[in-house]
Amino acid sequence: MFERLAEIEKRYDEIESEMARPETLANMEEYKKFAKERAEHKEVVDLYRGWKKKKEECDKTKDLLGPEQDEEMKGLVREEVAIIEEETGALELLLRDKLLKKHEKQAKSIFLEIRAGTGGEEAALFARDLFTMYMRYAETMRWKTELMSSSLSDFGGFREIIVVIEGKEAYNMLQYESGVHRVQRVPDTEAQGRIHTSTVTVAVLPEPEELELSINPDEIRIDVFRSSGPGGQHVNTTDSAVRITHIPTGTVVTCQDEKSQHKNKATAMRVLRARLKEKMESEKEQEISDERRKQVGTGDRSERIRTYNFPQGRVTEHRTGLTLYKLQDILNGNLSDIVSPLITHFQSESLKKG
Repeated sequence: MFERLAEIEKRYDEIESEMARPETLANMEEYKKFAKERAEHKEVVDLYRGWKKKKEECDKTKDLLGPEQDEEMKGLVREEVAIIEEETGALELLLRDKLLKKHEKQAKSIFLEIRAGTGGEEAALFARDLFTMYMRYAETMRWKTELMSSSLSDFGGFREIIVVIEGKEAYNMLQYESGVHRVQRVPDTEAQGRIHTSTVTVAVLPEPEELELSINPDEIRIDVFRSSGPGGQHVNTTDSAVRITHIPTGTVVTCQDEKSQHKNKATAMRVLRARLKEKMESEKEQEISDERRKQVGTGDRSERIRTYNFPQGRVTEHRTGLTLYKLQDILNGNLSDIVSPLITHFQSESLKKG
C-alpha cells in the first residue's frame, strides 16, 4: 500500500511541475486536465504526508528511550509514543479507505448494455428478464434511467438494449455486473421439458465527460437509414436511424429508437464515447499488468460470471463462490446480497495486488 502511496505522491509532484510550465499555462485545456488530476490526488497525498510526519515524530520520540534516561522519563516517553502510534494507525486506516475509494471510478451516469448471446430466442427473453431486474434495482436505489436504444426479438425479448442510469454510486455498485450471465431453464417453446442453457452479455460503461475524451470528426463515418420495427404504425418512413463507425478502432454504434435523426446521432455519439473510453482503459490496464488483470479480474465480457438456474431456484456468483437459493427475489431487483459481497471481494483483491 505504501509503495502505491509513494507513486501517487511522485505523480502529484510531477503534475505540479507540469502545471507551472509556461507551455501548460498557455494551453487552457491541458492545464484543466492537470488541475483535475491534481485535485484527484490531493487528499490522499496530504494524508500520506501527514502519516510520514507522524512516523518521523514517532521514531524521534523513541530515540529518547536511551539508557541514560530515568524510569520516570521513560514512562512519559512511552506514553507519548503510544499516543503517536495510535494517531499513526488511525491515519493508516484512513489512507486505506481513501485508496479504495480512489480506485472507484466517479461517473455521473453509466451505460448499461445487455445483449442476447448464445441460445437464440431464449437468450433474448432472458436479456429482457435481466433488463427488468436492473431497472427494479435502479428504482430501489432511486436512480434515474433513460432508454437509449433497443432491438426487439420476434417473441418480445431483447437482442440488445442500452439504457443510461444516472445516480450516486451507480457505477461503483454495478461495475462488476459486466460479463457473461448464464441461464439454465426450460423455455416456453420446449415441448419435451428439456433444460436449455443460454447466455446474455452485460456491459457497464461509465459515461465520460467530453473533456476526458474528444473524438476527431475526421475519424468517424456516419450512415443514416430507415429504422426497422415490429411493423404497422411503428415502421419509420424517414431515414432517422443512425450508424456511427469509429474508423481507427472499427467500433460501431447504431441508434434508431428516436424518430429524430439528430437525437439518434447525439445518443450514438454518447455511447461511442463510452465504448472508446472503455477500450482505451482496457488497453492501458493490459500494458500495466497482465498479472494483475488475471488475479483481480476486470469483469470482461468473455468471463462467465453468474449462473441463474431456474429448476433449482439458484443463483451462483462464480467469482466469489456465493450461491443463493432466492432466484426470483434477485430477478425482482433485490441485488444487494450479490452486489455487496462482490464489492468487498474486489476491494480486497485490489489492495492485495496494488
